[in-house]
Amino acid sequence: MAITPGMTADGRKAVPAHTGLTKEERKVIFASSLGTVFEWYDFYLYGALATIIGTQFFIGDATTKFIFALLAFAAGFIVRPFGALVFGRLGDMIGRKYTFLITILLMGASTFLVGLLPSYATIGIAAPIILVTLRILQGLALGGEYGGAATYVAEHAPEGKRGYFTSWIQTTATLGLFLSLMVILGTRTAMGEEQFLAWGWRIPFLVSVLLLAVSVWIRLSMNESPAFAKMKAEGKTSKAPLTEAFLKGKNAKIVLLALIGLTMGQAVVWYTGQFYALFFLEKTLKVDGALANILIAISLFLATPFFVVFGTLSDKIGRKWIILGGCLIAALTYFPIFGALTHYANPALETALKNSPVVVVADPATCHFQFNPTGQKKFPSSCDIATGMLTAASVSYTKVDAPAGTIASVKVGDKEYTSFNAGMDPAGLNFDAASKAKEAVMKTEVGGAIKAAGYPAKADPEQINKPMVVALLFILVLYVTMVYGPIAAMLVEMFPTRIRYTSMSLPYHIGNGWFGGLLPTTAFALVAYKGDIYYGLWYPIIIALITFVIGALFVKETKDNDIYAAD
Repeated sequence: MAITPGMTADGRKAVPAHTGLTKEERKVIFASSLGTVFEWYDFYLYGALATIIGTQFFIGDATTKFIFALLAFAAGFIVRPFGALVFGRLGDMIGRKYTFLITILLMGASTFLVGLLPSYATIGIAAPIILVTLRILQGLALGGEYGGAATYVAEHAPEGKRGYFTSWIQTTATLGLFLSLMVILGTRTAMGEEQFLAWGWRIPFLVSVLLLAVSVWIRLSMNESPAFAKMKAEGKTSKAPLTEAFLKGKNAKIVLLALIGLTMGQAVVWYTGQFYALFFLEKTLKVDGALANILIAISLFLATPFFVVFGTLSDKIGRKWIILGGCLIAALTYFPIFGALTHYANPALETALKNSPVVVVADPATCHFQFNPTGQKKFPSSCDIATGMLTAASVSYTKVDAPAGTIASVKVGDKEYTSFNAGMDPAGLNFDAASKAKEAVMKTEVGGAIKAAGYPAKADPEQINKPMVVALLFILVLYVTMVYGPIAAMLVEMFPTRIRYTSMSLPYHIGNGWFGGLLPTTAFALVAYKGDIYYGLWYPIIIALITFVIGALFVKETKDNDIYAAD
């Protein structure tokens, strides 16, 4: 067989004598990374605009709309493993290049259509149904995208430089988020907040069609990876990659370890540092949305080079302990960091939480988890009415159990307000007229007491210590770079060429799609249930610690693995 230029006789990517990158290597990294940036831009627009999308496409109170918008956001993550199975199989059978060309077309078209989709007020229930469908298509596309890009770049990388090469792919998720925030911010500033909320939020989605055109042009110019081309020429491609990847004991065990001992923890650190931090600033600390986007964007800009730093470092000292170290440090410091965010972003809220604690005294049997997926269900118990008001106002509270049958009350400092058990109208869909009147009175009284106690309606921009907020956000994103910078190289090195695309894609997308993608929804729901603004952090902390323990005990270092060895 003819030897491809830049390859050794056995199909390895030769290590160049010089220290710089060749023109072909730069093209591989640039083409793969830029196309993936655009994919992540498409995917994260929804997350960055979740609050606005909730008001456009869902019904119910503010809390229900936001949780439902997050669930629709999570739908894209939930289906990512299925996209990994479909496109991973194609990638291992027909090639890396054409498979992730298909994924970008699917992603771009789905995103563009979100920008054209009429709201709930225009077409009713069809609006959220179509929206979730488009999110699912995005998730399927992304499920096939990452494994293809990471595998393609790694199989082009010289030995000893896979961490460095693939770390450029790792920057793309953050750069895609950064780009989406910049487009949103530019549109918001140019149009004004009122017009942006009304219809201008659609522009970033529509702009994606331009990015799609550039991405397709770039990917059409790419060649197949040398490792796959050699394997295909020799007739060694897998005929049943799903069976080989997941139904054969040895490889199936490695897939499971890759999920629990690597990607699960990496995912929650990633989404805590970038998405949950943004939601925390906006929803909990009540920082203006545009300012929150700017602060996150600055932290992303400052921290992004560290993806390459940690990727390169992993070529020298190994990948495993950089990833696991990031999980451990993050788990140990999340509570103090988010507490400091409150201190520097909304000191008035911090003062109110300390000096004017809010307490709900209620029969625990009457307190329920108030998730309302249809927007129609009402929670008429006195406890649910009281806690629902506080949650909608983003006020932390503690619960004190009262004897059975006790009518719930809300204590704000030294003042106490009695709730009520509501009656329902004949249709059973809304409170009756008398209960609505009582609810309005209670909202006025409790709202006034909360305001008098010092709980701010919004964070005061003059009181926000912006440099310290950026520094804290930078630390959170630095953790992201530790766990994410080396992960692509490590996953590639864990699996053989013939089933690599399929094998690495599934644990990556289960970890990031399910454990990571569900993080904002899960954390926000935990906060709403417990009444503690920091309670949602227990989710990423527990998951990251599980990954640290399992990874430390059972996952082997991979940096010296031969990815061209016989399967």
